[in-house]
Amino acid sequence: MSDTSTRPRQPFARSLPLAAPLRLNRPSDTWFKPALSVVVASAVPHLTLLALGRLDLVMYTMAGSLCALYGHGLPYARRARTVAGVVLSMTAGLAAALVTASLTHSTAVLVAVGALLAAAQKVACDVVRIGPPGHVILTFVSSAALFAPQRLGQVPAHLALTLGAGAVAWLVCVGPALIRREGPERRAVARALEAAADRVAEPGPRTRHTAAAAVHAAWQCLLASGRSTPVRRSLERLVVHAEAAGASAQPGQDADRLRAWAALTRARGPVPEPPPAPGTAAELYGIDAERAELRASGGRRAARRTLLRSLGPGSHLLPVAARTLIGCALAGYLCAALGVGRPYWAIVTAASLYQANTTLTWNRTLQRTLGNLLGVLVFAAVLPLSRTGPLALVLCCLFFSFAAEALITRNYWLGSVAVTPMALLVLEFGGTHPAGELVGDRVLDTVLGALAGFLAAALVTNRRATGRVERALEAAARARTDAERAYADRARTGPDGLDRARRALTARLVELREAADIAAGEWWQRALPEQRLLAAERAGHRTLAATAQRLGPPVRAPETRRGAVAPAPANGAA
Repeated sequence: MSDTSTRPRQPFARSLPLAAPLRLNRPSDTWFKPALSVVVASAVPHLTLLALGRLDLVMYTMAGSLCALYGHGLPYARRARTVAGVVLSMTAGLAAALVTASLTHSTAVLVAVGALLAAAQKVACDVVRIGPPGHVILTFVSSAALFAPQRLGQVPAHLALTLGAGAVAWLVCVGPALIRREGPERRAVARALEAAADRVAEPGPRTRHTAAAAVHAAWQCLLASGRSTPVRRSLERLVVHAEAAGASAQPGQDADRLRAWAALTRARGPVPEPPPAPGTAAELYGIDAERAELRASGGRRAARRTLLRSLGPGSHLLPVAARTLIGCALAGYLCAALGVGRPYWAIVTAASLYQANTTLTWNRTLQRTLGNLLGVLVFAAVLPLSRTGPLALVLCCLFFSFAAEALITRNYWLGSVAVTPMALLVLEFGGTHPAGELVGDRVLDTVLGALAGFLAAALVTNRRATGRVERALEAAARARTDAERAYADRARTGPDGLDRARRALTARLVELREAADIAAGEWWQRALPEQRLLAAERAGHRTLAATAQRLGPPVRAPETRRGAVAPAPANGAA
């Protein structure tokens, strides 16, 4: 007789939380940076248009100003390229929307184009991992522009305004490099030290993964920062200490010392100089070699190939793109059928919901709906004040821009309470509208957009999530084998080969945990290989710990290969 009735099964639809998604978190340690940046980047064009008496053009300059929200966790060399790319992407999406709006007034066509743009923007932002606020800002601008009155001859001038405001946003984002050139790297290294201290103080799977992810992020930040400087060299030495402490977590490690270094690193004073650790010279030689390889043409070609593979037919991003396309189209058509003249907010609401899996999408649905409905009440309260004069309207918009970024790191719904009145006040620049109509349309758009968006997420399956876990398991196993081989043959591979293999293993373990977390919250798929996941993570971290325990006397930090020495045998088998 078959025993299939007694076998554990993967649940089709997981339980959906109600209270947890609405709890407030600690604010981000850099919440004020995007908040202040977007205010400064918006104030310059807003006040210029106010002086010229052309506040009706604010929508086009605001598209460029909102680019100041991006790139604040990146080193300045990478940030300059990233924000420039965001400005060009914003302008391209706006151009497509404006041209479409000037050629047709068909709501069906406009909704279809809005859904296509939203899906493309979602995929593009996920591929490059641009981070918050992701595709939502791009979709907000392009969807709003689709339903704005437009003539084809006006498009070039309006795009020029966006590019001009985007240039101001670029200067605001990159300008702090003149004051504190290594600020982003210092914050990334401080986070790695803090995570390593938590790992030492409370050893466990959660702190182990957090420490590995923070160290990996710190190395990536340092690799992307450009040429080496004395400050960056000191930061690299600190990451070596964090990596060793986070990998081994020996009881004798000093968590308080790591936290003290983190506080000094985050502060404005000199970077602390840690005592030389065994293997530091080899580690620094390894990162120098890796940085040189990334700058070479071969490294850039490899990065492009990796990017193209993420867009292939088997990509795990395709189901999310399908959800975005279907959900945004369904939301727009539902609102249009119910008489909403410009259903762009329903498209934006649906687009903003899509996260890595269905459970996270449900969380965002709750947060977005609650925040928008409360935000409508805030808008109704401040509308009389904003209509006292043009300056009052500009100041209200700047205030809500700051409040949105200040609150959104506490919880998305709290930030949405400020985003909603800001978005509604932008409509006031083009002329006053009946308050009841604005409030009613926004409530209807929010509810229908949230329902349609989550319905698409629930019905469009993502069975590739488990397949991604399988591929991540294989990649982690290969990386662990490469690290063990590099350690065994360190006399041949050299310190740069060993340290590159260790960093590759760390990256694969971080990706494995990310893939497992995403699949764990997805519906309609086969069971996850929990035991294989646990075994792979334990084996990988044992290999990291073994290769981190380098013995031998401290050596000088090498500026040439002569200063590097091969690490001594590790204590314990990998």
